[in-house]
Amino acid sequence: MESLLSVSSNALYTAFIVYLIATGFFAATIRDKRTTDGKNTKTSIIAISLTIIGFIAQVVYFVTRWIASGHAPVSNMFEFVTFLGMSIVLAFIILFFIYRLNVLGLFALPIAMLIIAYASMFPGEISPLVPSLQSNWLFIHVITVSLSQGILAISFVAGLIYLVKKIDQSKRSSKTTWLEIILYSLFVTLGFVIITSTFNAMDYEATFVQNENENIKMVYHLPAIAGPEGFELTTADRMEPYFNAPTWMQGNEAPKKFNTLVWSFLIGTIIYGIVRLILRKRVGAAIQRFVKNVNLDLVDEITYRAVAIGFPLFTLGGLIFAAIWAQIAWDRFWGWDPKEVWALITWFFYAAFLHLRLSRGWHGEKSAWLAVVGFAIIMFNIIVVNLVLAGLHSYA
Repeated sequence: MESLLSVSSNALYTAFIVYLIATGFFAATIRDKRTTDGKNTKTSIIAISLTIIGFIAQVVYFVTRWIASGHAPVSNMFEFVTFLGMSIVLAFIILFFIYRLNVLGLFALPIAMLIIAYASMFPGEISPLVPSLQSNWLFIHVITVSLSQGILAISFVAGLIYLVKKIDQSKRSSKTTWLEIILYSLFVTLGFVIITSTFNAMDYEATFVQNENENIKMVYHLPAIAGPEGFELTTADRMEPYFNAPTWMQGNEAPKKFNTLVWSFLIGTIIYGIVRLILRKRVGAAIQRFVKNVNLDLVDEITYRAVAIGFPLFTLGGLIFAAIWAQIAWDRFWGWDPKEVWALITWFFYAAFLHLRLSRGWHGEKSAWLAVVGFAIIMFNIIVVNLVLAGLHSYA
C-alpha cells in the first residue's frame, strides 16, 4: 500500500510539473507569428502533447490511489479538488481538439494547476469511509459532478479570455474594475496556497485553550492574526493575535478558518501589489496582448458549448444522482442542507444562462460575464460551503 501511495503522489507531482511546462509552450505559441486559429505549429503540438502526458500522469495518480484505498478517491476535499483539476484538463483537451485554440491552454492550465495546488493544502492521508459514503453512489454522484464542473470551468476560461480582449483597458471603467477583481481573486487563491504550504512545511502549530474549560483546545497552523474569542494562547514563542474573530464565528473551528482567510487576502494582496508595481498597469491590461489575435466569435462559441455540455451533466450528477443517494443514505430525496441549496442555486444559474442566451440573445460579452459569475458560484460552493457552513456534507 505504501509503495502505491508513493507512486500516486509522485504521479500527481509529475502531472503538476508537466502542466507548468506545457503552459510555457502554450505561451510560446502566442508569440509564434505562424500560429493562427486552427493551425498547428511544432510548438503547439509540443504543448498539447505535454498536456496529455500530464493528464496521463494524473490518471496514474487516480488509479493507484483507488487501488491503495479500495474506493474511488473522491471522498474528501483533497481527492475531490484534485479530481476537479483533472476534469478541467480533460475538458480542455477535448475542446482543444475541436477548436484548436492555443490561448485556451494558456488560461486553462494555470487554473487547473491553481486548483490542484489548492487541493494539496488538505490532508492527503487515506482514511476509512464513514458509513454514509460506503456506497457505489459515491463514485457515480461525485465524479459526475466533478466532470461537469470541469467542463463548466472551461466556459469560465473562455469567458475570461473574451472579457480580457473585449474590454477597453485604455480608460478606467466599471468593467475594468470588475475584471480586475476577478483576476485579483486568483491572486488571493495563490496567496492561500503559498502561505499554507509554507507553514505546513514548517510544521507550525499554535495551541489556544478556552479560558473557561481547559479541555477545549483549538490548534492553529498559521500565525494567529485573528484569534478565537475566549481562548488563551498556550504555545510559547508564537505570535499573539492582533484581534479576535467575530463572536458569531466562534465554534466549529470557524476562527481558525477566518484566520486563514485573512492570511490569504493579505498575501494575495501583497503579490498582486508587487505585480502591479512591476507591470505599471492593471493586470487585465497587461495580459491583453496575449489575446489580441483571438477570434471573439470562436471564444463565445466555446463559452456556450462548454455550458451546453456541462449543464446537463451537472443536472444528472448534482441533482438526480444526488437525490437518489440522499434517499439511500438519509431516507429523503431533498433537504435544505447548505450543499444541496447551493447545488440548486448553481443549477438555476446555468439554466438562466442558457435561457438568456437562447431566448434573449445574450451572446458575446453578456454571456462571458455570466460564465465568470457561474464559476464563482461553483468555487463558493467548493470552498465556503464545504469548509465553513456546517451540514450533512461537512465530513468532506
